[in-house]
Amino acid sequence: MPRASSIRPALAASWVGPPASRSPTAWPRWSPGSTRLGTRSRNSLWNTSTDRRKDREMPSEFQDRTVFLLGATSDIGRDLARRFTSDGARVIGTYRNEAAAEPLRHCPGLDLVRCDLSNPDEFPEVRSAFQRFSRPWDVWISAVGTMEPIGPFFDVGFQEWASSVGINALAPLRLLHGMHPFRRRDRTCHVGFFAGGGTNGPMPRYSAYCASKIFLIKMCELIDNENDDLNCFIVGPGWVRTKIHQQTLSSAARAGDNYDRTARFLQTDSPGTPLSDIYGCITWCIEQGKPVIGGRNVSVVHDPWRSSEGLAGRLRDDPDMFKLRRHRNGE
Repeated sequence: MPRASSIRPALAASWVGPPASRSPTAWPRWSPGSTRLGTRSRNSLWNTSTDRRKDREMPSEFQDRTVFLLGATSDIGRDLARRFTSDGARVIGTYRNEAAAEPLRHCPGLDLVRCDLSNPDEFPEVRSAFQRFSRPWDVWISAVGTMEPIGPFFDVGFQEWASSVGINALAPLRLLHGMHPFRRRDRTCHVGFFAGGGTNGPMPRYSAYCASKIFLIKMCELIDNENDDLNCFIVGPGWVRTKIHQQTLSSAARAGDNYDRTARFLQTDSPGTPLSDIYGCITWCIEQGKPVIGGRNVSVVHDPWRSSEGLAGRLRDDPDMFKLRRHRNGE
């Protein structure tokens, strides 16, 4: 994989130690974009006005489970870490930037290990951390990504383009490949990625980002098909207020029409996809398991996962649903 030059993740995945307490009140206040999360109690996580999952029972399968979170200091990653630990999980998360990791250093239930995706030499440290913990992972989630380089394919440097594909797709897969032996062996484990724009149509000027996400969608199906003990899925979060949009604003005219679209979104009061919905969809995918969700691409915003039985039944009956396929094949 080529080493990145100016391409950097829009997030940051070495303190290692045992969890102190499960109390979520020990988490620091923080604000990703305009989405604000305070120090609510565990039960109140499911009772906010934007939480569409408040009428669902809280997941219990995370008690004493280990969640590996690639990119625990990203906006989405930090929220996932907070919610998983509040639901009883032990989270081992990665970070790239020391300043971004500092507020999380003493958060209960969370252990951190440094991992810069542009530097594969750091990957063995993540595997070594799992050896030190002596805890296999039950859930493996990648919350990393970059939209850069932004611009028409032939106008951007190819090395920069290839480095972006490396950070978005190849590096997370390489890390998953190396961590596969450290999974729990006596039950099905879960692997989750995030999809992005361009799944159902072109996303001009974001070809590296878009191609990386399509690559991950297909790899989820392949990994799921090849491994009976892995439930591998990918989730499309929709528009979320996170730092990654600054890359579009910084690109200005090179972003084309998406610059105005992004600027309008950030100037409105719309919260975008609630972070609670992203967590809710991921836990739904885990709860449904491999027979229902394995190898599929689920949209947080557009798919009816909240009324789970109807969708789950259709997914069981249609092995091609929510997967990359030619449209109207054979007509």
